[in-house]
Amino acid sequence: MRDQPDLLGLGSPRGPDFLRTPPGSPTPLGSPPSEAPRSRRGGPPVRVAVVAALVAALVGGAAGVAGVRLNGAAAAPVATPPRSPAGPVASGRAEVAARVLPSVVSVETGRGNGSGFVIDAAGHVLTNEHVVSGRTRVSVVFNDGGRAAARVVGFDAANDLAVLAVDGGRSPAPATLGRSADVAVGDDVLAVGSPLGLAGTVTSGIVSAVNREVPLGEGGGTTTALQTDASINPGNSGGPLANARGEVIGVNTAILSGSGGSIGIGFAIPIDRAAEVAARIIRN
Repeated sequence: MRDQPDLLGLGSPRGPDFLRTPPGSPTPLGSPPSEAPRSRRGGPPVRVAVVAALVAALVGGAAGVAGVRLNGAAAAPVATPPRSPAGPVASGRAEVAARVLPSVVSVETGRGNGSGFVIDAAGHVLTNEHVVSGRTRVSVVFNDGGRAAARVVGFDAANDLAVLAVDGGRSPAPATLGRSADVAVGDDVLAVGSPLGLAGTVTSGIVSAVNREVPLGEGGGTTTALQTDASINPGNSGGPLANARGEVIGVNTAILSGSGGSIGIGFAIPIDRAAEVAARIIRN
């Protein structure tokens, strides 16, 4: 019987890392990014990578980020970002993209790029914590090419989510949030973001699985995610995964890859959970 291959994260300051586990047990989270050893049969290394584009020296730690870090402690119920009534299914991918793209931003940190999207009328932007980790200020680039500074309002490292506030009140209309609880395997989806710095990139696919147990975020445990075969690459982190109505159903966060690029296995944090986390961050 061969060993289960190590599936190691590529991101910084921490990627979602699949480590060896006894059969039947959840896969725990590790932290140091490193080359995955080959299995005993000589198969290629397979890795899970957070999908922030890291174009400069990578730095670790999250010290100095303004706002409240949520460590899993019980919190009072808070209002989640508003959700519009379910709209009609779009006539095609182009219409879905047209509905989603205006709310999507590129996030630039000085050490790499990620993605995000506007979630409320106040202009708050939701992204991944690993995109902004260690930063109190970042830049966002809107879909129309405009640029603005933004501050990190707060983050939840355990769920790998962060919220930004754009300076000057400039913000496009928020994305329409759907319900990830209603997602079914086989549903059509679009992934939108800035892979490798290519802002406004749209890729399509389906929901490959729901409630997939993967180690995302900090804390050593696993969480459930949506799995998709829509192409997700470095720089897509924090961008939306949208359904056929143009509603956001997930936050693109990680890929399973043997080479650092997409092989059609990507993971998104369900929007039902992400919206609750974002509301707590904004409130606190």
